[in-house]
Amino acid sequence: MRRLLIFSTFLFFGSQLWAQDDLGRLLASGVDDAKTFATDYLRPGTRASVFNLSNGWYQSAEVKDVLGFEFSIIGNAGVNLNDHHSFNMNTADYQNLQFVDGSAEKDVSTILGHNPQPVDVYLEYDTPFGKQQVEVTLPDGLAAAGVEFVPAAFLQARLGIFKGTELKARYFPKINYDNVEAEIYGAGLQHEITSWLPLDLPVAISGLVAYTKMNGSYDFTEQSYLDGENQRIKTNMDSWLFSGIVSTNFPVINFYGGLGYMTGSSDTAMLGTYIVNDETTGYVISEVEDPFTIVDDINGMKANLGVALKLGFFKITGDYSFQEYDAVSVGMHLSF
Repeated sequence: MRRLLIFSTFLFFGSQLWAQDDLGRLLASGVDDAKTFATDYLRPGTRASVFNLSNGWYQSAEVKDVLGFEFSIIGNAGVNLNDHHSFNMNTADYQNLQFVDGSAEKDVSTILGHNPQPVDVYLEYDTPFGKQQVEVTLPDGLAAAGVEFVPAAFLQARLGIFKGTELKARYFPKINYDNVEAEIYGAGLQHEITSWLPLDLPVAISGLVAYTKMNGSYDFTEQSYLDGENQRIKTNMDSWLFSGIVSTNFPVINFYGGLGYMTGSSDTAMLGTYIVNDETTGYVISEVEDPFTIVDDINGMKANLGVALKLGFFKITGDYSFQEYDAVSVGMHLSF
């Protein structure tokens, strides 16, 4: 479970679950069945993560003066995820899988959820000794570990480059811990429309376009139930954000908000060699290399409301994003 928490923090989904014996055994029912389950199981986590990557890009519609600089630490967390804790699993969508209790379909945990009671399925496969069955328990999700959010964090900076325009950049240094690797980077451009007006207005209005990329992998060969080599999960996610922003221009406390559109994608691959054996006879049911890749395109409208407290060169901010997967963002900022 420790790797689950590490990976959910840096890679946005609990890849330790892939290394659990029962999930690895799903390959016994065939690659198609394993991919069908993995797609529904992972989708809420990856979608929440892509939305998360688009958060935290702004805390004001007012941009920095030319060569003005601000350094920030931003944290995000996808919240209110209860509607995404389960999915309806229908055995008609599977070739060699059925519920042990004979149900045709039932709601089971996604990577964000938790099964109150173990959900057992039979996997059926052919051997020279006839058809065989193995009983497998479907995996739980993050809620089983008490994790009710999808986190993200990164360093961020903005620099005024010419009148009314600032360049933004974000980065999370590449980590390599306990067979987990992950990094985040991105860039954006914000232009303040009101900077061209001759009036001294109490509000600022600007537009933003920003891009974020996340790469990560988890090598679970040593923890895998299945024989094989280089068993790992590799994921790539990205998001584009196009947003209008409005904020107040007061000395200490300010309010900001935005309305925009996010579009992005996730690409999650199960890589390596997997040898699935019959537990009773030792017969090799299948040997699979790079079983599958799950691709998902994600987009949607989003809006946010936030507050900023300015204390000299230091600022604290917090906002709430209204989107398919709601999120909160908090930040600490130092201006120069």
